[in-house]
Amino acid sequence: MSKNIGVTVSQPKRNCDDELCPFHGKLSIRGKILTGTTVSVKAHKMIVVAREYPRPVRKYKRYERSSSKVHAFLPSCLDVKEGDEVRIAECKPISKTISFVTVEVLNSDV
Repeated sequence: MSKNIGVTVSQPKRNCDDELCPFHGKLSIRGKILTGTTVSVKAHKMIVVAREYPRPVRKYKRYERSSSKVHAFLPSCLDVKEGDEVRIAECKPISKTISFVTVEVLNSDV
């Protein structure tokens, strides 16, 4: 049974007994919600998400494309592959570099 996490996302089909899962554990989410493309799923229970955003250049009064990478925790109830578009939400710091958790897989690149 999944709990309401406060964000309108699709519930995962599998159950997990992970303590750091926002759906089945005790991890609460707060703050920013970001979307991006998965770059790496090599680490255990962690993914790297790349996001692109426009950044203003004041001298030329235009925007340039900029990108950043964010590390996010991956609960065991979600299946994510490289190239998938995912939605991540901010949570408490889980480790030195992880302060986001994966909450939804938007589209799978098959």
